[in-house]
Amino acid sequence: MKQGTAQKVSNVLLSGAAGAASFLFSLTAFLYVTEFDVKILASVIAGAFCLLISYVASERPNSESARALAALGDRLLAVEDGDLVSPAPEIVQRTMPAVAAAVDSLFAEVRSSIENAHSLGMYDPVTSLPNRLHFRAEADKRLTERGDRGEDGTLGAMLFVDLDRFKAVNDSLGHARGDQLLVMVANRLRVVVAAEVSDNDLRRPLVARLAGDEFTLFFAAMASASEIERVARRIALAISEPFELHGHSVDIGASIGVAICPDHGTSIETLMRAADIAMYRAKSRGGGQHCMFSTELADEHQRKIDTEQALTDAVQRGEFLLALQPQLSLRTGEITGAEALIRWNHPRDGMRMPGTFIPVAEQTGIIAEIGDWVIAEVASMLGAWHREGSTQRIAFNVSPRQLDRADFFSRMRQTFADQGVPLSLVELEFTESAAMEVSKTVLEEIAALRADGAMIAIDDFGTGYSNLARLQAMPLDRVKLDQSLIADIETSEKARVVVQAVVQLIHGVGCEIVAEAVENVAQADILRAMGCQTVQGFVFAHPMFEDEYRTWVLNAERTGSRRSA
Repeated sequence: MKQGTAQKVSNVLLSGAAGAASFLFSLTAFLYVTEFDVKILASVIAGAFCLLISYVASERPNSESARALAALGDRLLAVEDGDLVSPAPEIVQRTMPAVAAAVDSLFAEVRSSIENAHSLGMYDPVTSLPNRLHFRAEADKRLTERGDRGEDGTLGAMLFVDLDRFKAVNDSLGHARGDQLLVMVANRLRVVVAAEVSDNDLRRPLVARLAGDEFTLFFAAMASASEIERVARRIALAISEPFELHGHSVDIGASIGVAICPDHGTSIETLMRAADIAMYRAKSRGGGQHCMFSTELADEHQRKIDTEQALTDAVQRGEFLLALQPQLSLRTGEITGAEALIRWNHPRDGMRMPGTFIPVAEQTGIIAEIGDWVIAEVASMLGAWHREGSTQRIAFNVSPRQLDRADFFSRMRQTFADQGVPLSLVELEFTESAAMEVSKTVLEEIAALRADGAMIAIDDFGTGYSNLARLQAMPLDRVKLDQSLIADIETSEKARVVVQAVVQLIHGVGCEIVAEAVENVAQADILRAMGCQTVQGFVFAHPMFEDEYRTWVLNAERTGSRRSA
């Protein structure tokens, strides 16, 4: 309409201009032209000019091409209102068919591009399942429709599925094969979901891939908690079946967390958080199973968060302490050294044992900073002792997170060198799992430390998965038996057989054996008879702080001297 009005105004102005020009031309001719014949000619010319201009002005609004262009302009302006569907105006199709076809094709391509962008933004490109954004929006919609509790008393269910051992598939077969495995997992989830489909859209389950190897399912209407757990078991069973992947039989599993609406939350955020917490508990139990969220899990998770936050500043606040537990030779009775055990003097909870915070520190990476503090404290102790003439050795644990730092060994060496501590007074303990997985470069660094006098030990032996070839090739001095191996050796023949076999294996690779958590004399006597050289535990001494430890060692040495005399 606006363009049509502008056209009319333009025509009026053009006609007026033509009339004014004819008047001025005629006036000039009559004032300055004296010959009558010339005046007549001038008048005819002026009239002809005015007639021509008027004809052009009158024809403009009737020009079909002009009207077609005006209509096309109006169609293009309609895009501002979101109209990408209407075809080119009929007048454009009639007078300029090529232009009309081009316009229709352009709008079709724009619509296709928008649809593709929408699809990419809402669906996972690997599995074609809804992605996180789509899942949250759709699940929130269905949750709103059902309300806090369904009209028929049904329950909503959020299931968080995390694949077990998927990283090993990526590492061994490549990411392309990993993507194919994800597609196969998605198809199995679709089969499970299809079995729960009913004619009611509200009851139709929703399955999505959130990221990596994480999937989520939402059921808006389930009959009971037992039905929800039944579905969770079906999912775990479906994924536990081997996958045939280009000639490889791949065994993975799934850790599944389950949260129920309204018991565990009434919003997508709270339900997903609850299901995620439950999933991690299922994974900590070994995977391949489901776990239902509970208030106990929520409390435990909150304690973990509180611990993580407090650990961040604990080093700077000087809240950590080192306790020393003596190690004694079963052959000579001499104190051969001590293990440094960390304690956290928490401002509210008091003295906390490692088991209450080390796992959290490992998960968050704060363990690397704590480990640096331990090394600095051990170096300071040994430096002072060494200057006094002591040759006592201190062992301390090294976290796999510390080994991830390229400069770990150089910084550790420098720390002991700054305190004047020879490496012969230092013992590094690595967990069994870490020792089996370290890189060739790390093994070379460990071997260099051992060559310079440091002792190397495997801690908690018997709790991981040892590679005997790696055990034989690793630069190693001592192997520490985990307390779970020796706990029942007094009462269980099977336990004694297992420990004896492990002792012979360790002797076979040329290492000394240290038994941890020895609680009574009977255990110590059995271990001595089996060939164990060194023990530590409550049977001889509890962990002590430095001053108490030095006093205890001095008294023990005096007692030993009197007995020798």
